[in-house]
Amino acid sequence: MSIKQNLLNIKSTLPSTVTLVAVSKTKPIPDLMEAYDAGQRIFGENKIQEMADKWEAMPKDIEWHMIGHVQTNKVKFMAQFVSLIHGVDSLKLLEEINKQAKKKNRIIDCLLQIHIAEEETKFGLNEEELNEILSSTTFQEMKNIRIVGLMGMATFTDNQDQIRKEFNHLKSIFDYLAAQPKTQNLEPKTLSMGMSGDYQLAIECGSTMVRIGSSIFGGR
Repeated sequence: MSIKQNLLNIKSTLPSTVTLVAVSKTKPIPDLMEAYDAGQRIFGENKIQEMADKWEAMPKDIEWHMIGHVQTNKVKFMAQFVSLIHGVDSLKLLEEINKQAKKKNRIIDCLLQIHIAEEETKFGLNEEELNEILSSTTFQEMKNIRIVGLMGMATFTDNQDQIRKEFNHLKSIFDYLAAQPKTQNLEPKTLSMGMSGDYQLAIECGSTMVRIGSSIFGGR
């Protein structure tokens, strides 16, 4: 199966309300261009340098999503072009994104990452930390970022009931967030959950954005 065929097959199963992020990390540019030529315009990378190199080389109508863990000292390398940062898990990181976005005279959309898995290795905020960030004066004064939703990763397990429970938990936090009054930097509309192995279940649980790599580009 070609990358194009994989992509079209997956797209044919997605509801119109769900955005597909093609996870292209470690993949060479010709692979990404095959997906681009098949109509894909949103790509997800987990290393800022690799994403910047691809941004330089590829068409400028692509939306680049940073889906990996972000180190504050690397934010400046993507502030000029990144469309959405998925894994924001601290106020300190938000402050840095806000600072670098201001230098580039833009507003950068971000998702706050919520820790829903039972694995300690995953990053993310708990509900208390989420509320602390949103209610802080520091956050409320940020003018160059916009929180457009939440992201989370389920436990890496074959237990579908557990995955469903974690996704439902994230959806309930998202619903709570979406019910808050919107402000200039808080407009929750995106719930990014679900990857190659569990995206169908994630969509059933209310995901509006899925991150799919190996099912499009093949194994790494």
